[in-house]
Amino acid sequence: MSDGPEWSIPEVALAVDLAVLTVHDGSLQIMLVKRGIPPYEGVLALPGGFLASTSEDLDHAAARELSEETGLEAKALHLEQLRTYGAPGRDPRQRVITVCYVAFSPRLPTPTAGGDARAAVLVPVEKALRPRTQIAFDHKKIIADAVERTRSKLEYTTLAAAFCAPEFTMTDLRDVYEIVWGEELDPRNFHRKIIGVEGFLVPTGERVSRQPGRPAALYRRGPATVLHPAMLRSRS
Repeated sequence: MSDGPEWSIPEVALAVDLAVLTVHDGSLQIMLVKRGIPPYEGVLALPGGFLASTSEDLDHAAARELSEETGLEAKALHLEQLRTYGAPGRDPRQRVITVCYVAFSPRLPTPTAGGDARAAVLVPVEKALRPRTQIAFDHKKIIADAVERTRSKLEYTTLAAAFCAPEFTMTDLRDVYEIVWGEELDPRNFHRKIIGVEGFLVPTGERVSRQPGRPAALYRRGPATVLHPAMLRSRS
């Protein structure tokens, strides 16, 4: 028997939050909701909330909160866990640990707010991360982490295609890299590197004319998930 102080399980609430990213109007944007209840009532935040019960699965809770607060369906998105956040004081109500998910979508439908959300909007990540932009809880930190995860994954995976429509051109794909990384890429070098990755793209056999000149080939996302060799962004 221990002679030390009696130990008890601390009371901790568990929540899920979602960082939903898309390329829209030439910029990387994130889905945010305007909170309809305290704390931070009326302030922008990531969609999310507490588990509905002790038996609810985390993935189910994330999908449920996404649907309730934005009207979006998780099955239509590329969804994965980002990390867990549990710093004391991150939520003024009580000790709250949140499991954050990051999702990627080519084109988000118009969000419809519901649940505890007063409104749901798309916000450019650059605007969301500005010091003067008020974001609830520690969600600005989560947004920054989600953006960095996205930028990093584009270097060594085929995730960029998840931001494209089912059929897309090489220019469409390059636009994703340039927007997410915030840098211009040489078209010829980009084309050579992408074509050199077996299984990244599958030609549809179709072409599309969007600008003067030769019609561009259309592609679909292939089975490959890893870029080898990696395509590194500039660190300048």
